[in-house]
Amino acid sequence: MHATTHHPPAAEREIEITVPQGRLGVALTIPASATGVVLFAHGSGSSRHSPRNRAVAGMLQEAGLATLLMDLLTREEDAVDQYTREYRFDIDLLGDRVTGAIDWLAGQPETRALPLGLFGASTGAAAALRAAAARPARVRAVVSRGGRPDLAGEALPRVQAPTLLIVGAEDTQVIPLNELAQARMHA
Repeated sequence: MHATTHHPPAAEREIEITVPQGRLGVALTIPASATGVVLFAHGSGSSRHSPRNRAVAGMLQEAGLATLLMDLLTREEDAVDQYTREYRFDIDLLGDRVTGAIDWLAGQPETRALPLGLFGASTGAAAALRAAAARPARVRAVVSRGGRPDLAGEALPRVQAPTLLIVGAEDTQVIPLNELAQARMHA
């Protein structure tokens, strides 16, 4: 029988981190005695308020992991993207944002020593994989939920972290894209 240790709820801090194009909203939660941190990269048209990601984050927090849910676009970019969809598939930009958040976590006293995992959904999975390729010494694992890892392109063979690709059995459009991405990866 396996016993799960439940940690008391930790306070979420809503803060902003600076990127070259502006500021990104993030929600950081660090339980007492956190054993790691998971950075969430949401999918196209979503935000750090994604109910699905928040549900997963809550379970991870109960298990003693810190979480960082982040917006990948500034407020101004998001306003433009709502009408033009200009930014949601800019994987280079989104990957740079995740990489910036990794660097930010590495600079914070509460999180710098914690092992880091990335959790990406939809286009956020491609951004997470690009960031994992850019920071191989920092990223310990990547999870893609219903993601588009194929959009990470030439970064895929450079990902060193163990990677889990999760796709619904009936998602017949995304399964082959994940299989193509997996074939290009060595992790």
